Amino acid sequence: MALIGIGQGGSLSPLTLSGMAAATNEGAGAASGTGEAFQSPHQGLLIMKTIGYAAQTAGAPLAPFTFERRPLRPNDVAMEILYCGVCHSDLHTARNDWGWTLYPAVPGHEIVGRVTEVGSAVNRYKVGDAVAVGCLVDSCQECDHCHHGEEQFCSNGRTDTYNSPDRISGAITYGGYSKHLVVREEFVLRVPEGLDLAKTAPLLCAGITTYSPLRTWNVGPSSRVGVIGLGGLGHMAVKLAIGLGAEVTVMSRTKDKAADALALGADRLLVSTDEQAMAKAQSGFDLIIDTVPVKHDLNPYLPLLDVDGTLVLVGQVGPLAEPNTVPMILGRRRIAGSLIGGIRETQEMLDFCARKNILPECEMIRMDQINEAFERLEHADVRYRFVIDMASLDSSAGAKA
Repeated sequence: MALIGIGQGGSLSPLTLSGMAAATNEGAGAASGTGEAFQSPHQGLLIMKTIGYAAQTAGAPLAPFTFERRPLRPNDVAMEILYCGVCHSDLHTARNDWGWTLYPAVPGHEIVGRVTEVGSAVNRYKVGDAVAVGCLVDSCQECDHCHHGEEQFCSNGRTDTYNSPDRISGAITYGGYSKHLVVREEFVLRVPEGLDLAKTAPLLCAGITTYSPLRTWNVGPSSRVGVIGLGGLGHMAVKLAIGLGAEVTVMSRTKDKAADALALGADRLLVSTDEQAMAKAQSGFDLIIDTVPVKHDLNPYLPLLDVDGTLVLVGQVGPLAEPNTVPMILGRRRIAGSLIGGIRETQEMLDFCARKNILPECEMIRMDQINEAFERLEHADVRYRFVIDMASLDSSAGAKA
């Protein structure tokens, strides 16, 4: 899960708030047609008209929305979007669950497509290349975090793929629930040859969100990894940890997920409500990745960590039950968080998945099924990730225009 539209440290600073309030969107919702370029009277540059699906208010369903993508800057890449994954963050943002959504909002940050045009200074990509874009589309490229390949922590403020002010123009970004995208070259990812394009999409958020903590905490063949939850994030954590050679245990409140966990390759299922099983598992894990996206109690899981073990949060954004510090102090255990990953690490993850043939389990949907998908996502009724086929966008938007 990625946080959309938040500043450094997980909160909106007064400067960010004022900048976002004053910003204008990428384009007005009055254009017609898709992928049509026209001359900007202000800059003398070509602006691309395109179409997507947007939420106009917190309570409104997503609906067709026409707008403009910015003219290509010298280091920009234009792409036609072929597939876009559906992330829980998309649902939260569309409904303003986190309180900072700017409408109209076009979600989507698990994007796969093909290059249609490149700026004059672009040298990494050419027309026709299969490319991807994740949760980030810009950063300062000058601070220590950016220099270390951690653009998600940019000291001067990253630009998220949607619902975020553009670093240069201040326009609010629109995401991948659309037909076309224009992105700075440094934030475009190469899709390795052989990867299924549709199934690659969820890797851009669910994949990197779980891969990054596995790499940060040096997971390898001798590691004992627990995964709390077996949804979109959890099933990717299982696959990636197995790919790194770890012993993997899925943790769930009931036995219902046992067959699914084993089918994904996990070594076992640990039922967190079984006190005897939990007691037997104490000190048995080096790393536990918590993918649960709602408020829950961490305390039953802390004694499961070995000395110097870490429970890392990647799902819930917001308050949790107060942790009991006794097992933390006695076992030098820690609770940590992790936010997506930088561009270099995301490319590393894609290459790793190509080598290991690791892909998410996906359900393909049409663009006009997005509101139904949101309802199902809210009730965890998906195995395990929705992906929108953007070839369906023209017909669905045209029928409802």
